Formats: sequence, C-alpha cells, structure tokens
Amino acid sequence: MTAAPHVYTLTGNLLAERTLEFAAWSPGRTQRAAAESFQVGGKGINVAKMLHRLGTPPTALCFTGGATGAECEAWLHRQAFASRCFATATPTRAGTVVRDRSAAHRETTFLGADSPVDATALLECADFLDTLPAGQVLAFCGSFPGWAEPACEPLRAALLRWLQRGLLLVDTYGPPLLWAASQPVTLIKINADELRTLGAAENEFPSAPRAWVVTDGPGAIRVRDETGRLDTLQPPAIVEVSPTGSGDVLLACIAHARLAKHVPLRDAVAFAIPYAAANAAHPGVADFRLPL
Repeated sequence: MTAAPHVYTLTGNLLAERTLEFAAWSPGRTQRAAAESFQVGGKGINVAKMLHRLGTPPTALCFTGGATGAECEAWLHRQAFASRCFATATPTRAGTVVRDRSAAHRETTFLGADSPVDATALLECADFLDTLPAGQVLAFCGSFPGWAEPACEPLRAALLRWLQRGLLLVDTYGPPLLWAASQPVTLIKINADELRTLGAAENEFPSAPRAWVVTDGPGAIRVRDETGRLDTLQPPAIVEVSPTGSGDVLLACIAHARLAKHVPLRDAVAFAIPYAAANAAHPGVADFRLPL
C-alpha cells in the first residue's frame, strides 16, 4: 500500500505574536492587560496546526532569527506537530494582538515590519526541499518579503523542481502570487481582492494553475477545479469574533479532505467551509472545539 503523502508548510514571514486581553480599553491611555499569551503566527504555521488537529501529519518550515526567532523556535518545539527552522540573520518580526472582553472594540492586530530572509537561509531551505522524496505536498503560505530579489532565486528554482515531483498548494499575495499564477501549481487559494491584483475578471482565472479557490469574506466561495468546472459555495452566516486564520483553516481542511478522503475539489471545499466559519466565530486560530 502506498503511504499517504506528507504535508509541508512553508512560511516566509514568521510572526512572534503576543496576545494581550483587556477587560476593556480605550485609545490614548495606559492599558493594563488582564491576561497575556505567546504564540507563533504566520499562515503556514496556522495551516500546520489545523492539519495536525484533523489527523494529517504536517511539518512546518520557517525562518527564524534573533531573540524573537529563538522564542518562536522554543514554542514550535513544544507543539505536537513537527517543524524545521532555517536560521536567518534578520530578526523574526514581532506582533501584538489586542482583545477586549467587553466587545467595545474588535480584535486588533499590530504587525511589526517585515523581515526579509537572508540568502544563506533561503539556500538551506531550497536544498532541504530537494532532499524530500517525491509525491509529497508543499503548502506555500503567506507573504514572502524579498521574493523578487536575486537571493530568492534558489528557492524559486527549488519550487519549480518540486512541481515535477509533488503537489504545490499556494496561498499568498504580492510578488509570490504573480509568480505562482504563471506556474502549473496544484491549487491557488486566495481572496477576491488578491485575484483582482492579477487583472482577472469575474469568474476568470489565469490558466497556468490547475485549480483555484477564491474566498470573498462572508460572500460566496468560487471554485475552479482541475477540469475547468466552476462552482460557488456559500459560507454559513455567523457572528464573527475574529477572521484571523480562517483562510488558513480553509486551506488545511481542503488539503486534508483531498488527501485523506480523496474527494473532488468542490466536495473538499464544502467539507472545509464549516471549519473556517467556526474559526471566524472563535478567538485564536484553529482553537475551536472539534468535532463540528
């Protein structure tokens, strides 16, 4: 029997994320938190977390640097899923999530400046991908500062080689999305605003990628599968608590449904939608109760 493929997630812009919870707060004053927690953010980390909860083993690949990077590595080592950190000279960016228990303010996230990965770490990651066996799955997730620079060429080349021997799922924006939209990647999952940056009209998709899933907040999700079939699926109405990470949960659930359940893309998206909705109706990322 052929072993199920392993899922690797690649995060190019990791986040050392601290959450502060307040009974209530208001701008322009000194605030004292009622609770504080630390977690590692980044779309690929979120995808790995949800995959693990569903029972599909992931390995999270990321770049860490400086004191913030060391804190992220320590957190990742405590998780139940595997990870591989590539050391970079640039410190991992920091961010803060502010939650208000009184509901006077919506959850607010403050992100530090992007932290481009250095050339040595990029080359190490590219070499690592080349060592992995054929038939695996790689999810390329989130922004990737410096993607168009020469330092990223080894990684871009490694991803092209990956396309010859594995599945490549993409959820990104900016220069990496422009690159991916011109390649025969397995799936691109983005939102409607990101699709518009490609100059695509309604229900039009660049032809190179094999399949597309396009979300639109609470609106209908558009799906184009490998055969060119178009479908739309409507997410359920919810009381939104935090939309953060809901797209990552959606991608993880789509991957799980395709790999573990072997269902068509439309059915995989239908399976994933309730999980993404539950995430948006709950604080945190992939922390809602299972099973649904």
